Amino acid sequence: MELLFSLLLKYRDKNNNPAVITANSVIANPDFEKIKQSDYTEYHYELFTETLKRKTDNNFDLWKDGINNKVFYPQFHGREHLNINRWLKFLRSGSKELLTAFEHEVFGISTTISKENNPSFMAALSVDDERDYESHSKIIEEGYRLFTDLFGYDSKSFIAPNYTWHPMHEDVLSKLGVKYLQGTSAQHVPLPSNVQKYKYNYTGELNMHNQIYMVRNCFFEPSVSPNKDWVTSCFNEINRSFLRNNPVIICSHRLNFIGSIIPENRDKNLILLDQLLKKITTKWPEVEFMTSDHLGKLIEKKS
Repeated sequence: MELLFSLLLKYRDKNNNPAVITANSVIANPDFEKIKQSDYTEYHYELFTETLKRKTDNNFDLWKDGINNKVFYPQFHGREHLNINRWLKFLRSGSKELLTAFEHEVFGISTTISKENNPSFMAALSVDDERDYESHSKIIEEGYRLFTDLFGYDSKSFIAPNYTWHPMHEDVLSKLGVKYLQGTSAQHVPLPSNVQKYKYNYTGELNMHNQIYMVRNCFFEPSVSPNKDWVTSCFNEINRSFLRNNPVIICSHRLNFIGSIIPENRDKNLILLDQLLKKITTKWPEVEFMTSDHLGKLIEKKS
């Protein structure tokens, strides 16, 4: 994070603002020990700040440094990035993969390595039956309160884990004060029995609660496909977006900048990000860097 923040501070927009990441943040992780003690019948969580203390050398003060330097701006991504009811059900059923992962305090298993053909456990707001909608409402409300308590401000934007959410969730978020809904063009709308339909959104579109959709339209994910020329591809997407007079919303996950397991992953991708930001500020010196809620306010003003 220190290396990432230092890189972002190198680049300034026409208003002298640094490049900034809207850091979509989940607030909690499973408390694996307590869940196991309940024989997988009860769910318990711990705040991510407690996980940081146990698992890393970093602490929450580093996050605050990024916020104070205006390069890192957390927004609400949910209480967990986990479909709780579904996960507990499959743990109780004796899934060997999930139980093995559980012992290593992991709940997300890629479908590319799974042999059990389990459903997604990362789509926190996916549903298996009607009762899930009610439990999701409580989880969203509690997660939002925890976000405000931790960061000292309300989150005005939200992005659903795995781009999966229902209009009912928009109603809950609207009542909490969320005005901007991030995602990709294809929204997965969950229905009972894990059925999904797709709804297509565009940046600036309003829903029935007057919330504004904001769609990611450029992608920088070098860890996903290391052999791809991500600087060129992302730069070309940015250029196409600007030619259409659209704002650029770049999607990039923290996976790209983590070096605790493979330092080369972090080092190589920070070099690529440096190259991308240099190309952006060179071609468009009038560029403006802003957070998701700042963009939302700008769209409201222009409407």
